[in-house]
Amino acid sequence: MSLSERLAAMLAQNPLLPVISIDDSAAAVPLAEALVAGGVTALEVTLRTAAAADAVRRIVREVPQAIVGVGTIRSGDEVRRAADLGAKFGVTPGTTHQIYAACAAANLPLLPGVATASEILTALEHGFDIVKFFPAVPAGGIAAIKALRGPLPMVRFCPTGGITEASFPEWLRVPGVVAVGGSWLASEDKIKAGDWTGIREIARRSMAAVPKR
Repeated sequence: MSLSERLAAMLAQNPLLPVISIDDSAAAVPLAEALVAGGVTALEVTLRTAAAADAVRRIVREVPQAIVGVGTIRSGDEVRRAADLGAKFGVTPGTTHQIYAACAAANLPLLPGVATASEILTALEHGFDIVKFFPAVPAGGIAAIKALRGPLPMVRFCPTGGITEASFPEWLRVPGVVAVGGSWLASEDKIKAGDWTGIREIARRSMAAVPKR
């Protein structure tokens, strides 16, 4: 199974991908447990904080039900770091040839960030037909995805950036959109407050609102 096929299989079972920023790794395990309890099992932990690496390690070790990915990958070195941490997939804001090569070498499935047709063609050249459309709302929203699928109907999308609990069902109804990502599932204020019950309920409510396929 190719890296893209592995990613497709994972997203088929996980249409919601929380984009998580953790400042204190002690929050990692209860946060992951709350999301999993709410039915959200694929988690993108971003490399935006000093605590991110330890947070990934803790979730991988202590929450086996979670499928842990590493986000905000910006270099081949960060691909290798994600693989060493035990990540099951990587996510980028934008993608270079070096990142694609590092993912192939590390056998790490990738959700490559794109915003243009040229970037999508580059992803296809490297064997990836599922892409992260980012930043989804500023880059043109649903209309942009529909327009891009005209000449590129084989591409599937996971839009991220500006999507909310109120708007995500509309995105998931768009042909070619297989999943959506967003921070509403694990907002920084709820993480800092340790509101695990609130996070679990948002996850549960969001999963219940996923349109039937």
